[in-house]
Amino acid sequence: MSRFVRCVAIFCALAGACVRADVKLPAVISDNMALQQGQPVPIWGWADAGEDVSVTFAGQTKTAKAGEDKKWSVTLDALKVGEPAELTVKGKNTIVVMNVIVGEVWVCSGQSNMEFGINNANNAKDEIANAKFPKIRLFTVKKKVSDVPVYDCEGKWTECSPETINGFTAVGYFFGRKLHQELNVPVGLIHTSWGGTPIEAWMSPEALGKDADFKPILERYAQAKAQDTPENWTLKMDKHKAEMEKWKLIAAKAKAEGQPAPRAPRQPQHIPNSNSPSALYNAMIVPILPYAIAGSTWYQGEANAGRAYQYRKLLPGLIADWRTAFACMNSSFMVVQLANFMDRKPEPSESAWAELREAQTMAALNVPKTGIGLAIDIGDAKDIHPKNKQDVGARLALQALKISYGKNIPFSGPLYDSFKSDGSKAVVNFKYAFGGLKAKDGELKGFAVAGEDKKFVWATAKIEGDTVVVSSDKVARIAAVRYAWADNPEANLYNGSDLPAVPFRSDSWPGITEGKN
Repeated sequence: MSRFVRCVAIFCALAGACVRADVKLPAVISDNMALQQGQPVPIWGWADAGEDVSVTFAGQTKTAKAGEDKKWSVTLDALKVGEPAELTVKGKNTIVVMNVIVGEVWVCSGQSNMEFGINNANNAKDEIANAKFPKIRLFTVKKKVSDVPVYDCEGKWTECSPETINGFTAVGYFFGRKLHQELNVPVGLIHTSWGGTPIEAWMSPEALGKDADFKPILERYAQAKAQDTPENWTLKMDKHKAEMEKWKLIAAKAKAEGQPAPRAPRQPQHIPNSNSPSALYNAMIVPILPYAIAGSTWYQGEANAGRAYQYRKLLPGLIADWRTAFACMNSSFMVVQLANFMDRKPEPSESAWAELREAQTMAALNVPKTGIGLAIDIGDAKDIHPKNKQDVGARLALQALKISYGKNIPFSGPLYDSFKSDGSKAVVNFKYAFGGLKAKDGELKGFAVAGEDKKFVWATAKIEGDTVVVSSDKVARIAAVRYAWADNPEANLYNGSDLPAVPFRSDSWPGITEGKN
């Protein structure tokens, strides 16, 4: 064969390979993955338009034909827990997905306290060394932003081991580990989070467009996008450079005095960025849709604390949005309530963080199959990222074991039910006393009362059975009771299961974030 003929043959072979589009799977459907038990399981991907595709797993074979958009999907019948197996996808080519397990799959999302890696948590060295759970599977969606839906991501499934756990979400891992140990089934954890991000970045455009109260969010974004010109960008960067020079001097002075340096000024970001409405939904949720899941864990809210009243709608909106997107309206949603943070104030006062916690509690009480895990007692006044993620994950898991799996266990701390005023005294009733109420570390603290003048003062509080009696000689007739209502409250009410009481207020008087959207 002449050199010319050989070159033509090679070119034709290469051209044929380029023209033919092999069956392809998204990153989230890959070796070591965990599939959800007990419900239909979508498997999807891409192929040539009109190409026949079959998927075989656990004795089932399902077929589909790729559409004009080159997308195809099948749905496996409900699966049962079993030993790791292979999943085979056949079209013009064959893909064998190895080491697939079936169990409980949970999404772990939010901002920096969900992103917070196990390598930074309490007892990190021992936790990593002991993370030998081959039937816990881990997947992390690589960070990305987009103004339009993105249908695949970067990431891979791994077996949980000391070699793979380092850097994985600590809250997600401790949550998944407890589920794995209590349920004795495999657990898959899909981690998709980004520090400093507001809830609206994780919601679809359709969800944000449904409510008039969200209109200001979209208007702010449209305005920012219009102003993101090369000229304005140059001005922003010049300003940032000047701010950095000032910060360097302040940081150097703090270091010389043995004090912690303030945070460096945040560098300007182009539009879209991680704060943009729907930017993370498009790039970090859409690529894993419609993966079959048991539910989601959510640690977010710090970025929305200044708009806590609006969060009363945003959080239920996100829950409904994700349930629709994952095609599972019955999936569970477990929320971490914000930890205590910032300097403690000597007198009762209003608090945006308390109002955000209230919005989270309201979602747990009003949205079906939604739970809340408290962190009100494990925070750090000086660090927005407390290191005790073990208790957070465990408390979330208790909520899931009760709400999602029907376990008859103590799953919550004392929850405010009602109060009855008798002049300068009031009796506060609680649900979920589980073994009785108790004051941890001495005298019961954290209660405040007010009369109709709405001026709160600290109250004397005493436990009587499953109630707390509060009083104050400064209030003639108690009209409202609050507990742990502060950025960083001094609060020590627990139940017999050593779970902290949920912060609350009995009043519905206007808060400091009302009307802010």
